[in-house]
Amino acid sequence: MSYNVNRSVMDAFYRYKMPKIMAKVEGKGNGIKTVVVNMVDVAKALGRPPTYPCKYFGCELGAQTQFDTKNDRYIVNGSHDATKLQDLLDGFIKKFVLCPECENPETVLFPNEKKGIIKQSCKACGYQGMLDMRHKLTTFILKNHPDTKPNQPGTALTKRKERTKKSENGQRDSLRPNSPRAEKSDASDNDMNGDAEDDDDWSLDVSEEAMKERQKNLTAGVKNLTVSNDIEKTQSERLEVFFELCKAKVDDGSLKPGADVTVFKDIAGEAERLEIKENKAVMVLVEVLLDDNIIKQIPQYRILLLLFTHGNPKSQKYFIGAVEKLIELNKDLLIAKVPIIFKAMYDHDIVEEEVLLDWGKKVSKKYVTKETAAEIHAKAQPFLKWLQEAEEEESSDEEEDDGDVAFDPRALNQSLKEQEAKIAGDVKPIIAEAPKIVAPGEEDDEDDDDSDLDIDNL
Repeated sequence: MSYNVNRSVMDAFYRYKMPKIMAKVEGKGNGIKTVVVNMVDVAKALGRPPTYPCKYFGCELGAQTQFDTKNDRYIVNGSHDATKLQDLLDGFIKKFVLCPECENPETVLFPNEKKGIIKQSCKACGYQGMLDMRHKLTTFILKNHPDTKPNQPGTALTKRKERTKKSENGQRDSLRPNSPRAEKSDASDNDMNGDAEDDDDWSLDVSEEAMKERQKNLTAGVKNLTVSNDIEKTQSERLEVFFELCKAKVDDGSLKPGADVTVFKDIAGEAERLEIKENKAVMVLVEVLLDDNIIKQIPQYRILLLLFTHGNPKSQKYFIGAVEKLIELNKDLLIAKVPIIFKAMYDHDIVEEEVLLDWGKKVSKKYVTKETAAEIHAKAQPFLKWLQEAEEEESSDEEEDDGDVAFDPRALNQSLKEQEAKIAGDVKPIIAEAPKIVAPGEEDDEDDDDSDLDIDNL
């Protein structure tokens, strides 16, 4: 069975196909592992080395990976079913295979380890651009170029050393007059210079634009190095990195009410890269973006907040905790507005009804003092009561709607004869009360019946 490489395309005649992933779980206990049986075939269909998608699985699942290129065994530690791996493969294809412009899987990667960047070129539409370097897999790609053979590491380094030794011997021979190598020394120097130029082809252009481009690439390389180091930091340090990023965007005016949606998505992507999106990142947003005008600011930043809280009760609880802290810091201005603030959260879907009702059941001093928490809960009671009553009315309406058609379970215990008898008993009084309709000429039928009696039959 095969899938479309871009599974969002439903065309049955889509020409880019890939085989379905086949996964086999081996081992038990701590030694359990998943072998992707046809990893080589899948990678061939995508035009990527099989180590790339396998390593991507490890990054996404937080598991170690093993490559046995001789036997074509690609292993991800842990037990993972094929469906889950297939869904993860869609993410790899979207980030590292499909062209951003035409969405065809005809891209080629050009890693540059010196600059810390990966260029991407599309054979179908001619697109050329930079790969997003925020994913962990990019570090692996920089160290393992697509054209590098896993079984022959260090080949290029060996050739360079041999070439260096030959050039040194040539220089020593050229010092001797009438040496046969002296005549070739100039040519060898030119060859070496040519090799150097091939290694750093951008050094040929010394124009101002080229200088700016090199400086830009150097800055990007340093930034990518910093990005890769951020993942290894503690959660508090990563939250600090995220805070500095959001603060910088607020200061330069890019993160503001009415900002472009792409800015909000970049913020969410950075939080996901730092692996804090599902946790306390929303608390950073409250600290940076919201103040005593929170009632107006919640609808202004609704899209950004929804990127962090939608469908995530844990993040919603962190959001409430951060708002509690904000109320404590601006107690004189906000404590009286608590019901309005919580209604704004509810109306704009930032926090779900169940989370709000669950929060109202218990006073917690996790984020603020117990006295402040109790005061906030007391002020929020009118809203919570309204929310509870609305929920009860909704549930009662549903029960009434369900009760329109009554079902009598006792009817199941009645036999068919009893039900027929009941129906007959209900019908007989109606028949008895109904007036008898007699046709003309039939009034004396009864008397005629009496007069026609057969005496012999008596």
